Amino acid sequence: MRHILLTNDDGYQAEGIRALAAAFEGFATVSIVAPSREQSGTAQSLTLRQPIVCNQIGEREWAIDGTPADCVIVALHKLLPEKPDMVISGINHGANLGENVYYSGTVGAAREGALHHIPSVAMSLCSKKDKVKFENSARVARAAAEIILKEGLPDQVLLNVNVPEPWRGGVKFTRQSQKITRNQLTEGKDPRGRSYFWLFEQKIDRDIEPDTDYAAIFGGSVSITPLHLDPTHTESLNHLSHWAKRIEAAFKK
Repeated sequence: MRHILLTNDDGYQAEGIRALAAAFEGFATVSIVAPSREQSGTAQSLTLRQPIVCNQIGEREWAIDGTPADCVIVALHKLLPEKPDMVISGINHGANLGENVYYSGTVGAAREGALHHIPSVAMSLCSKKDKVKFENSARVARAAAEIILKEGLPDQVLLNVNVPEPWRGGVKFTRQSQKITRNQLTEGKDPRGRSYFWLFEQKIDRDIEPDTDYAAIFGGSVSITPLHLDPTHTESLNHLSHWAKRIEAAFKK
């Protein structure tokens, strides 16, 4: 039987990861290695200045006092007897679209899996409502996993999957959108007079490109965006390479 590692950034008790585990019953052996508390916005960060505490909470289930990327590393190097066939991160309670893939702990965990040459998927449900249902997202994850485990993914490519709420049944492969939000800060004062800030996003009044993740979600379709670990911009590499001689020359004067 196939072996799938599940993780997330919402914590090991989150409803999304439990829906994933239920969806894979009878299809794959599932191991859950997830943060002991919410780790949203941690991207692919690592815990370097304190120990990563690990608590086993059940058969093939562990809660980690660390980031989502920590969870994948600890699972692969210490907890699992063999490398899993696949890593699935999620189901995140909220979208991971456009520039948010750079900040997302959900995507960061999947990126860590891809970095270890394991087919990896980040799953997100595009809703922040309470009592939202994760079953459709879990079914999408199961369908994608069956195809991936049969046909594979290109090495070091991960899939960023977002499911709209409500979902109309369509599925589109998309590009990552350009930034359509601006960062905003609300300022306040604590009882000692110190300033604090709450960070939030505001949508920019800008047209959305039709083949992007946002366009698919706003149209009621699942968005699947293949992401590669190599962010090198080849055009700039070729165009700017002549600067090397000029920089060298600056130290010869």
